[in-house]
Amino acid sequence: MDQKELRDELVALSEEKYQKFSSRLTPGTDTILGVRLPALRKIAKRIAKADWRAYLATARDDSFEETLLQGMVIGYIDVELAERLALIEAYLPKIDNWSVCDSFCTGLKFTKQHQEEVWLFLQPYLKSNEVYEIRFGVVMFITYFVEDSYLEPMFRNFNAIDCDNYYVKMAVAWAITSCFTVFPEMTMIYLKANDLDDFTYNKALQKIIESRQVSPEMKVRIRFMKRKKK
Repeated sequence: MDQKELRDELVALSEEKYQKFSSRLTPGTDTILGVRLPALRKIAKRIAKADWRAYLATARDDSFEETLLQGMVIGYIDVELAERLALIEAYLPKIDNWSVCDSFCTGLKFTKQHQEEVWLFLQPYLKSNEVYEIRFGVVMFITYFVEDSYLEPMFRNFNAIDCDNYYVKMAVAWAITSCFTVFPEMTMIYLKANDLDDFTYNKALQKIIESRQVSPEMKVRIRFMKRKKK
């Protein structure tokens, strides 16, 4: 299948109502065709079993779906770790919205078998000047590293993030909430002594309060920890 045939298939699978729904969720993204994720995954699996190198070498970024599809293929292929990490590195500059970023992270399930190598691979991205490289690192933490042994270094990474972008701040708040639901005592220690900006800190508290996995008694404590506007 060449790129034109692939584009034609995506257009044929597109749905106007879903396109409008997806566009509302990703403001600023104007290339969404409206193809549902299960259909994209089916295509990605098909490509991953065929000549995926030729596909990735010629893949187009003309639509949200075409960009997302490349990330899905990288997640599905059977390849050595070094090559996959190189493919991820080459793909990251194409990410320009939270949806592609988060879907890409979800598909990188190989991380479970290579945690330490991926952890080291992620470190430079937390210091990046690019919004979605930072978010990529944070969402990867949420998805694969909410474990006792990674908690303290993860918190140190959050303290060191220097980015004023909304989608980065919300990812960090989400990550802290995920940590709190699994490790409330260790995360509480972090919440009482951290270098987070007020917006991110308060958003993390808000998300903890909204979580169904947190007890009503704990939510009362969390409410009193909110930072006041200066």
